[in-house]
Amino acid sequence: MAERRPLPDPARRAAFDVLRAVSVDGAYANLLLPSVLTERGVAGRDAALATELCYGTLRASGTLDEVIAACADRPLDAVDPGVRDLLRLGAYQALRTRIPPHAAVASTVDLARAAGHGRAAGFVNAVLRRVTAMDWTGWVARLGQGRSELQQLALSTAHPEWIAAAFADALGGDLVETAAALTADDARPVTHLVAWPGRIEREALLAESGGQAGSLSPYAVHLSDGGDPAQLAAIRTDRAAVQDEGSQLAALALAAVPLDGPAQRSSQRTSGPGGKTALLASLAAPRGVRVLANELHPHRAELVRRAVAGWDVEVHTGDARELHPSDLGGPVDRVLVDAPCTGLGALRRRPEARWRRSPDDVAGLASLQRELLSAAVALVRPGGVLGYVTCSPHRAETTAVTESLDGLVDAVDAWPLVAPATPANSAPAAQLWPHRHGTDAMFIALYRVR
Repeated sequence: MAERRPLPDPARRAAFDVLRAVSVDGAYANLLLPSVLTERGVAGRDAALATELCYGTLRASGTLDEVIAACADRPLDAVDPGVRDLLRLGAYQALRTRIPPHAAVASTVDLARAAGHGRAAGFVNAVLRRVTAMDWTGWVARLGQGRSELQQLALSTAHPEWIAAAFADALGGDLVETAAALTADDARPVTHLVAWPGRIEREALLAESGGQAGSLSPYAVHLSDGGDPAQLAAIRTDRAAVQDEGSQLAALALAAVPLDGPAQRSSQRTSGPGGKTALLASLAAPRGVRVLANELHPHRAELVRRAVAGWDVEVHTGDARELHPSDLGGPVDRVLVDAPCTGLGALRRRPEARWRRSPDDVAGLASLQRELLSAAVALVRPGGVLGYVTCSPHRAETTAVTESLDGLVDAVDAWPLVAPATPANSAPAAQLWPHRHGTDAMFIALYRVR
């Protein structure tokens, strides 16, 4: 008689299937999971559980792998990849949630059978029982023996050591604050919304969403825990969107720097999905100022067009390093270089990213960032404003890049425009942090072109 598989747990099955897609296909969990939940009709508490298990397992996977390796009777790379994802999912439940350890083990064994890994059920059971012999703190203490303080911080907050070192470097080597930054980066993030100026007042979005007002951007709303932004009418009708408050501040700061002479046109380069471009366009609309955007890849340029529909935005496709003022009808008033980067500042929102990136990625991106920034200077008229933004605190992508502008521009103090409460002795460029500002770790540098 064939083995009877248990009925699948909808939340855990959805989480597991997304984990498999991330492992096998290189999927992005924050893009895939919402569609999986919708297609399967997983909602309410089940959807919340699936989200916590999927994102949490991905964020913690590096440390979880070390724990599992210490409990398995074979090398981790010899374990079937699907079984490895099951073990990660079970270990996360046992060590980092309120789910009782025995329930975490039993539910994962049931999931193994339901997902076609019944032959490995005994192995999964044995490994997870060993995992539950200690809690997270106990495992970190055991595995961290003989490691440096920074290495222990990386282990306890589930970060690769090189990323923990980059955070520490950006924070001046202060390990106490580095611990706070890594802990905040490992926490489940709050969803931030932007109320598009001219389309909806923030008060109306607050009333509809039940969220809280952001403390730095006048258009930011922090969605209450567990809220689904896709269910809001303001989101469905393009009167609001999901956008981290730090990204909002980047656009707002660029727009707030006074120009020498009347405003005419603004430009954003390497625009990505188009959120900052949309906010710039919404701010420019009442003043009759046109916004130009540029994106290298046609499919991403199309995302920008969708994001800015209804505003006066001209979207170009091509390599921004090759743009000449004549391509834009002459020099422009403002340019925002929203540069491709490692994304280390948004790891809390992209749970699998910390384990995909490597130190080798940094040098190539930093070279590209310098080239984009250098080319952008030539597009701005004298007296105009140049902004440089990365969603990364890595100094190779921030201050080391902006040093290439020395002698060509004059720095503008970004802090009064971004976070006025920041001490006045900070550098002119603003480095935001989740633990300090509640935003992604966004770097914002502003300049006036000579």
